[in-house]
Order: sequence, then C-alpha cells, then structure tokens
Amino acid sequence: MSVAAAARRRREQAAARYRPESIATLLVAEAPPSALDRYFYFEDVNIHDSLFRHVVEAVLGEKPTRDKAPYLDELRERGWFLIHMSEEPFRDRAVLPPLLPDLLARCEQLRPRRVVIVGARLFDLLRGPMREAGLPVVDVRLPYPGSGQQRRFLDGMRLVV
Repeated sequence: MSVAAAARRRREQAAARYRPESIATLLVAEAPPSALDRYFYFEDVNIHDSLFRHVVEAVLGEKPTRDKAPYLDELRERGWFLIHMSEEPFRDRAVLPPLLPDLLARCEQLRPRRVVIVGARLFDLLRGPMREAGLPVVDVRLPYPGSGQQRRFLDGMRLVV
C-alpha cells in the first residue's frame, strides 16, 4: 500500500468513528492537510489544527484543549460532520471542478439537514451546483479559519449555529 493510500485509509477510519447516525450539519472543506499527522478527526494533532479549534469554538462555545476526543464526540452527538471535496491533499485548485459530481453524490448519500461550505473560494465554486442538486446549502460565505481570517470565520459561524 502506498503512503498516500495508507494516509487516506487512516483518515477514513478516523472520520468514520465520529460520523453521526443522522447528519444535521455537513461541513464541506477543500481537502485534508498534506501533513500526514494533521487531520480534523485525528485525536493526536498538537499544532496547526485551526479548522477543528474554530469549529469547536463556534459550535460548542469553548476553546478546545489538546484532548480532542471529547469534542469530537460532542460534535458527533450534535450531528456535525466534515467531509472534503478532494479526499486527497493537492497543490493546484484545478483538481476541484472535476470532483464536483462525486462530491454531490456523497452529500446526497449523507442526507444532511444543511450544508456549510468552508472557504470563500470553495463557496463560490459549490453554492450554485449544490443548490441546483437540491442540497440545503447555508448561504453564508465563510473564509477558512487561517491566515488572519479566524474572526471572520467565527462571526460567520455564529450565523450558522
């Protein structure tokens, strides 16, 4: 098994553990981080975990500690789940548009009550096609919570939560 395949399998297993039975809010982001030790659903991430930290702060109302499992459990209990448009890290956004049919199919299969797109550029790409597919997209253009956009992300998430 290649390193990339092993990393993808590890991510899939971690996400499956925290997938709610019924998804109230589906978060859709671009792709998992390229660093093999970082991922939203990995319990042992010590640095560069801003999406997780800011989702927890917005949804649960507290700044998380490094012990991620209780927060991941609570997000699952509340019906929150994260998927990525690209299931593999990438360097060039040109890989995204061809992935749209697969993403729409995965979203429809998950049957969320609402879909929140994380990342302004991703929102611009997905909002129209998701709406046309009948998916319940929340009309809030959230930036990714990095590079100084953390406050804007939290402000936008307050509208969502």
